[in-house]
Amino acid sequence: MSAPNVDKPNEGILGQISNSVKNAGNYVAETVQGKGAEASKEGNKEQAKGNVPGQDSISDRISGGLGAASDKLDQHKHEASAKANKEGI
Repeated sequence: MSAPNVDKPNEGILGQISNSVKNAGNYVAETVQGKGAEASKEGNKEQAKGNVPGQDSISDRISGGLGAASDKLDQHKHEASAKANKEGI
């Protein structure tokens, strides 16, 4: 979840390449985590709707709704971090 390194503009070619590689890796990691949060969110939305067999009680549905909301926040956090890392490549 690190942001691009913009504090050292005179770090030389090797430093810039190193930061670009690091930012590219962080971009991929954050993108994957964002997709995972999105998938979890969708599963929790189905549970909140009562569409998951064996997990359709009121408490299960409430839990699914709360989980979906939490996953949505995680998804947005990872997407924002991925965007910042992509811009630093």
